[in-house]
Amino acid sequence: MTKIPSRRPRGAALRALCALFASAGAIAPSSATAAEVEVLHYWTSGGEAKSIAELKKTLATKGVNWKDFAVAGGAGENAATALKARVISGGAPTAAQVKGPAIQEWGAEGVLANIDAVARAEKWDSLLPPAVAAVMKYKGSYVAAPVNVHRVNWLWVNPAVLKKAGAKAPATLAEFFDAADKIKAAGMVALAHGGQPWQDATVFESVALGVGGAEFYKKALVQLDPATLAGPTMVKTFDTLARIKTYIDRDAAGRDWNLATAMVINGKAGMQFMGDWAKGEFTAAGKKPGTDFLCLPAPGTAAAYTFNIDSMLMFKKSRADDQKSQLVLASAIMSPAFQEAFNLNKGSIPVRSGVPSAKFDSCALQSMKDMEASGKAASFVPSMAHNMAVGSAAQGAIMDVISRFMNSSMSSKDAAAALAKAAKTK
Repeated sequence: MTKIPSRRPRGAALRALCALFASAGAIAPSSATAAEVEVLHYWTSGGEAKSIAELKKTLATKGVNWKDFAVAGGAGENAATALKARVISGGAPTAAQVKGPAIQEWGAEGVLANIDAVARAEKWDSLLPPAVAAVMKYKGSYVAAPVNVHRVNWLWVNPAVLKKAGAKAPATLAEFFDAADKIKAAGMVALAHGGQPWQDATVFESVALGVGGAEFYKKALVQLDPATLAGPTMVKTFDTLARIKTYIDRDAAGRDWNLATAMVINGKAGMQFMGDWAKGEFTAAGKKPGTDFLCLPAPGTAAAYTFNIDSMLMFKKSRADDQKSQLVLASAIMSPAFQEAFNLNKGSIPVRSGVPSAKFDSCALQSMKDMEASGKAASFVPSMAHNMAVGSAAQGAIMDVISRFMNSSMSSKDAAAALAKAAKTK
């Protein structure tokens, strides 16, 4: 990342702002101020757009106008490029959808706002799981507000397709291949997929978790242990992936993830590996879990949970009014009402405690239960494919290897060796 000059807020303004939040607890700005936040994000699909609309509504009730800067692209590559350009030019937005190790990378550039004032006033440390709070901080201070928790290792299934093919919902990899064979034989697409690097990596990490388990996953895709990356379990992972890719249709190249989800919704395909943001598409289409679609842990991964946490990273602003509006935004994101409304639309689950669960469906309740269980079992692991596990350079190199494997006849042994080499990228 290119080094960017730091611009620090005036101490008096910051101290006054901290005093305001610590003492008054009143987050809304003065009605006389034309308060505004410019937010760079990549929530652009149907379910995602409904979710972001909830945040706009919440801010409007607090007297803050939302200036939208939406950049399409499922995994945020385009948004990351746009954000870098804005910050380098000296025109950083109020906030941007950024997550995982990238938060620390931006922190090192000296361009982030400290939002401890609102975090302390609202006791975020007691509301968030410690692992989540740590991701939202840079050098001990909050710089980002977490929006939700996504489970990545889901398999989405159309039960009508299963019935037509005479197949059953799979819990293991062996059952997955049996179901896929039957769906394919019945003349339908067994696995809906979009041939984009981040989607390839999403399938790969769920397969790695299913083949090797949580400890293998952590050693390989979080710790980047060379021996594990090049070892026999990784070779087996690629062997499994090689078989899986035979069930993907020839038109998958470049397909957006939500279009692949639509294939499952419309009965053109039977299954899809995708995080629980896919549920937002089913919900937006009026489909009901357990009846119109099934949400299952990816085969072999029921005891583990790969997480992806969306967050809004706050950038330094020189004007006191902008700083105030920024804290309004952070407070709104963490409010129970917004966490409930946003996650009901998005398909994810609330990141903070104290949010009622009565309105959440069976998929979300299962996600909540599995997140708690995996946390206790040390199988709550960050998603490599979704920017939570490793730095951007290593992640990019790893994803390049996975995509090459998905689009060539590369052997599993060669792929594992290439993966170990790629992980050394700094």
